[in-house]
Amino acid sequence: MSAFLELRDVSKRFGGVLALDDISIAIARGGVHGLVGENGAGKSTLGKIIAGEYKPDAGELLLEGEAVHYARPREALAQGITYVAQELSLVPARSVFENVLLGSERTRFGFLRDGLARERYDEAAERLGFGLDPRMLVGRLSVADQQKVELMRAIARRARMIVMDEPTAALSPHETERLLEVVRRLAAGGTTIVFVSHFLREVLSVCDDVTVLKDGRHVMTVPAATTTADQLVVAMIGRQLEGSYPEKQMPASDSPIVFKASGVRLPRATAGIDLEVRRGEILGLAGLVGSGRTELCRALFGLERSAGEFHVDGEPRSLSSPREAIAAGIAMLPESRRDQGLVMRRPIRDNVTLAHLDRFGAGGFIRRGDERAAVGEVLAQVGVDSGRNQGNVVNLSGGNQQRVLFAKWLLDTPKLLIADEPTRGVDVGAKRAIYDLLVQLAAKGMAIILVSSEVEEVLGLAHRVAVMRHGQIVGELRGPDIGKEAVMRVAFGSDAASAAA
Repeated sequence: MSAFLELRDVSKRFGGVLALDDISIAIARGGVHGLVGENGAGKSTLGKIIAGEYKPDAGELLLEGEAVHYARPREALAQGITYVAQELSLVPARSVFENVLLGSERTRFGFLRDGLARERYDEAAERLGFGLDPRMLVGRLSVADQQKVELMRAIARRARMIVMDEPTAALSPHETERLLEVVRRLAAGGTTIVFVSHFLREVLSVCDDVTVLKDGRHVMTVPAATTTADQLVVAMIGRQLEGSYPEKQMPASDSPIVFKASGVRLPRATAGIDLEVRRGEILGLAGLVGSGRTELCRALFGLERSAGEFHVDGEPRSLSSPREAIAAGIAMLPESRRDQGLVMRRPIRDNVTLAHLDRFGAGGFIRRGDERAAVGEVLAQVGVDSGRNQGNVVNLSGGNQQRVLFAKWLLDTPKLLIADEPTRGVDVGAKRAIYDLLVQLAAKGMAIILVSSEVEEVLGLAHRVAVMRHGQIVGELRGPDIGKEAVMRVAFGSDAASAAA
């Protein structure tokens, strides 16, 4: 296949940081080109240069053999290149329909041509088959459904090249496979795809070629058919990972119950939820997207009002607000660190101490010396350079942002940590570091509730798995019963009986 786009000697700096260093890559027309690397390797920066969001400091881009110089994304869009960002760029107060057509509307005398807009929307909806209600406000959609809106918008723009940055991060396995089929169809129809992802099996299954970046440099570009996930990992991080998951350390059989919930009722559920977590135990919550896992976590942290009774260390507690949950020793890592967990434009230090200001306050002032010392200690615990705790969180890689979110809650050691999608949007090296941290916290006696859309992640870390469907726990697996097939059978409802051990 001939090259649709070439990058020649492209470099990009942000202040004193060299994000891309002399990158040269050819992207074939009508192919799927994978970009992989650790967080901070330069993948997103490269994608944004292709789509006109960033201007390179050196080097050039050739589109179909002709040099192009984009001053803004709209110029790239006019050439048929669009970008689906990892961090969603939707208008929450507008409908699905309006967001899909945003940026590609055509008007006559200043008025939107409704017929053409509907045609564009229907075409995108049919090609992707996501089945979203076009009238629904985007702000009311789940993260997974918002990702679908982003993809529909790219299709509605009839782009010749689509840069997809972590497009499957918020999708279920079934939705992911559907998206990969869409990517294959788009490429077969002549659309060029740049596929940025941390999921190496997906990259190898859908891509024709794969480029590995490390520290802003081009390591290699190889045909996907001739490489393996292990070879990509070695190229990305410079070493072989020793196993995907740390060895499980089973809690003692007589470990005390740290947290117990009874009769928790989620919206639209027909029955209440009972669960308990013991000291040193990792309880995994599995289920399909929409099964109620996140809603349950939010209810346990006081973010959603629900009926039910709660006990922490055997004592009854009210959990009607996050303040009460924190006071009871409960912490929560939300599924979206950008929207729900961190203040992106504030310094790292401020984010870590945000939930603990009373610990450092005196007479309306913050004791900065005590704050710096405590933040440095907890950042070291989670693997973030404490010398950088003055910088803003937005400038960190996804993996380090997630570590800062851990540090925020580990500043005061919680009794129960609820981790909702704790490795979403981080690279393989950062994932392993987070796995090690979770296992270490459990080994020290912390109770943990773990939610992940990756079934393998739940199986690799959890001592016990509760499977959810329609807002209820419909099965429980432990010991030799824990397996992907068993989890999925219960999640899909093909196993009529409860899988409780």
